[in-house]
Amino acid sequence: MTIAASDADLATLARGGRTNFIGFLLRLAARFPFLFIAGRMYGLDALGRFAYAIIVVEFAAQLATMGLRRGLAKQLTESDRDHAHEVWDALIVCVLASLVIGGFLIAVPELMFPNSPMNGLDRLLPLVIILIAAADVALSALAYRLDVGATVRARSIVEPWTLGIAAFALAFLTTRDGLIISYVLSMIAAFVASIVPLVKSYGWPRLWRPRPDLIYHIARQNTPLAAADAIEWASRRIDVAMLGLFLPPAAVGVYWVAQQIASIPQKLKTSFDTILAPIISQNLTAGNTRAVAEQVSQVGFWIIGAQLGTALMIGIPGEAVMGVVGPNFVAGTGALVLLLAAEFMAATAAVSESALVYVSRGRNAMISLLIIGIEAALCFGLLFGAREIRLPGLFPNGGQLPLYYQAAAPALGLLLALGLGSILKARLLSRLLQAPVTGWRFALLWAAIVGSVVGWAATEYLPEWAELVIGIPAIAGSYLVTLWYFGFGPDDRALFRLRRKGAGDGVSAESVASL
Repeated sequence: MTIAASDADLATLARGGRTNFIGFLLRLAARFPFLFIAGRMYGLDALGRFAYAIIVVEFAAQLATMGLRRGLAKQLTESDRDHAHEVWDALIVCVLASLVIGGFLIAVPELMFPNSPMNGLDRLLPLVIILIAAADVALSALAYRLDVGATVRARSIVEPWTLGIAAFALAFLTTRDGLIISYVLSMIAAFVASIVPLVKSYGWPRLWRPRPDLIYHIARQNTPLAAADAIEWASRRIDVAMLGLFLPPAAVGVYWVAQQIASIPQKLKTSFDTILAPIISQNLTAGNTRAVAEQVSQVGFWIIGAQLGTALMIGIPGEAVMGVVGPNFVAGTGALVLLLAAEFMAATAAVSESALVYVSRGRNAMISLLIIGIEAALCFGLLFGAREIRLPGLFPNGGQLPLYYQAAAPALGLLLALGLGSILKARLLSRLLQAPVTGWRFALLWAAIVGSVVGWAATEYLPEWAELVIGIPAIAGSYLVTLWYFGFGPDDRALFRLRRKGAGDGVSAESVASL
């Protein structure tokens, strides 16, 4: 791999990283208003019911994409057909899969609402799977042409703000169905925001007609990727599924809010998938395995740094953060801290998998299955143990742990399982590429220590409102300054470098504004 090619790849990653970072901030700004509205206007039970239902629907949508969210890049790289034909074939595949999976959920709606009665049009909720899956494939196709801004607009602006605004408006009409209706409206809006730029970029396919043999080939070829996507996604939701089966909706609601806050930096990694996929697939096709290792390590460092910083910003003043959603949600602070730690531990595995799905799909899937099995066993065992343990000297009701202490148990299981997954996947990828793969640098430790000291001072000496208004920016600032001076090299600083339009690999102010 030539130096110029390496620089070009770095420039592409940095440009995508800047756009994704903007999207991360926009999503962060949109997430808290929705959680505030949902927690204070709808209540714990309605939020818990909503949380469980969309977990099942989004898992079904992951299956329905048939692995094309990442597999489409490789398909387009290797194909000599009109790319518009490839993209529309992929859309047909995910629509057909959505109809099959959605039809099953419509027939068995109890899978979405296991601990609450059916309301109104609840049975038809799975129809939204078509919109979710098709939007994911469309955004992957756009990312192949390095249009990451479409993903930011659809997933970080249109979708979350539609959800929040609709939830607020519908709260005055129906608190029973308002959250689910809001969710459907947000998915419709995100679908439109994905398909419109797709048509502008690729155009309507000319002289194209669906071919069953090609559609079957695409579906079969991407089955291992679909399994990897489903397993990776399920690893972040099996804890909520366990809670929904063992504890009442109120506990699920509190835990889900903690998970939504903790998973904000995880969205940054997910959005990198679309920009990493074409670069990795092209370098692997050219045999540049060392370049792939360097790119995975580079992006891994960016993501680990973002997740560690976010964990400090949110976790240290955790009680104040959860209190914003509502006073009843403060009990979920312990779960929040454990979930933030779990997301940090999972970063290495998630980035390593971006390359493993191309170089060793089978072994990657086996490790993922092993980890999700361990996670399920740990979540069940810890949850069962938390329900059965008795500490009469500390707690009333015979010494049984309070409900929200029990609800935090699966988060510990998630933390342990994801940490093991990161070790196994990073070592496997390093061996296959014959090059070191790691996003960890010791400068992260020093930055974390500085941020923690500032955070401790903020929680110790500031009132709760000031922990949010002053403490969080102070933690973020001290962490970033330390990391900038002691951990960032020239390649890392490229992530934050803005250049004038037309000045090479940078991103222009105009391009940022166009988001």
